[in-house]
Amino acid sequence: MAAERHVSSYRLVDLVGTLRGPGPTYLRLAQAVEHLVLDGRVPPHTRMPSERSLASALRLSRTTVASAYAELRERGYLDSRRGSGSRTTLPTRRLDDEPTFLPGMDTKELDLACATVPAVGGFARAVAAATADLPRYTSQHGYLPHGLPELRQALAQRYTERGLATTPEQIIVTSGALAAWDLALHHCTGPGDRVLCEHPTYPNALRSIELAGARPVPSAVGPAGWDVAMLEATVRQANPRLAYLIPDFQNPTGHLMDDETRQRLARALASSGTPTVVDETMVDLSLDVAEHDMPKPFAAYARSTGAPVLLLGSAGKSYWGGLSIGWLRVPQSLVDPLLATRAGLSTSTPVLDQLVLAHLLADRDELLAPRRADLHDQRDHLVAAVGSRLPDWTFQVPPGGLTLWCAMPEPVATPLAGVAARHDLLLAPGPRFGPGASFERFVRLPYTLPNEQIDDAVDRIAWAYTAVRTGSTQTAEPFVA
Repeated sequence: MAAERHVSSYRLVDLVGTLRGPGPTYLRLAQAVEHLVLDGRVPPHTRMPSERSLASALRLSRTTVASAYAELRERGYLDSRRGSGSRTTLPTRRLDDEPTFLPGMDTKELDLACATVPAVGGFARAVAAATADLPRYTSQHGYLPHGLPELRQALAQRYTERGLATTPEQIIVTSGALAAWDLALHHCTGPGDRVLCEHPTYPNALRSIELAGARPVPSAVGPAGWDVAMLEATVRQANPRLAYLIPDFQNPTGHLMDDETRQRLARALASSGTPTVVDETMVDLSLDVAEHDMPKPFAAYARSTGAPVLLLGSAGKSYWGGLSIGWLRVPQSLVDPLLATRAGLSTSTPVLDQLVLAHLLADRDELLAPRRADLHDQRDHLVAAVGSRLPDWTFQVPPGGLTLWCAMPEPVATPLAGVAARHDLLLAPGPRFGPGASFERFVRLPYTLPNEQIDDAVDRIAWAYTAVRTGSTQTAEPFVA
């Protein structure tokens, strides 16, 4: 049975907001709830308040609320069963326009499905230095399950500089961020266990949860950031075995979690005894916030006696996606158990790659400053292009990270991606970022391409969007720049 979630009547009133406007009140209420479900702010399979309690909270008649619930059932957004209440759902529909492609296929001209960056300047210099260092290790067996000592030292020093005292022994180096996530997931959960995650969240993390046989329990991240009250309620209701959070330039929304929210969530997760994996893969990509003003790592807000917090890092988003190095920063008590779990998953991480990252970290400030400057310029360019070519799309400008999370007036993300793919543009439609089929009004747009390619991509998106909205997706002429 899926983890039971419910939204209280008073919380739903806060989410719905004002119901003033033209037309019957019951229709405005139904439309407001429909948008909450489509946008993932009330995840699918959430138990709704009773008609009586919601009517009381809204100060409406029960007949009005009953009519709204009936409208939601008719539209496919509510499933009501006698004796067990009403739960949100999503209407079933054909997804014939969903593209059948793999991100990064060479046959496509422009790829906005992957939020990836080219190698940072100075990368070749780091490779040359690492190659020169490699002979020191080739006379040994090369298997280092814990990771290269000098790399663990450099990573531990970086955590300490950010306000979280860390020793090299607390670092476990892996072959990429997903390998680190899989290690934590396999160690902390088993088939059928519940894993709390943000909604929306990183698609590959969701896929790993499913492959492990665990069950994602979503909690909303909306336009204003984390719905802390709902997340706290979800922790109490679902009693998850593990939590997965992205507090630093959240993927895909770009939100940065403030100190107060970190404290509240750390307290709630500790109270429930829930271990937490905190994905920090975007933490180096601050565009509007000075490094010294960034919040401390999430683990700094957790009690030493509470449930463990595992920090997940990666070289991919900061330096180059082709450098498959990730790591976990964990409490000392978890090091040996995690290494024992790792023995059944992988043996080690390539020594040469670790040496490359060690040299990159030594020149971190010099290398990341131009990276951030380029991303800042490309972000602002994408913001201006979308504002000009797609004026009815809305988004919040993220203070860092790699992507805009764009909302459209209508739920057409999947057909939009399908039309765009047929004409050499890869997009990541919103439903990829949550379990079920939420976020059909959303598209994630990376600002990782050069500005001239951003202009080309937005022109293509605008063309495909017009084709979808006018119903000419099957007959539209190919886009010509």
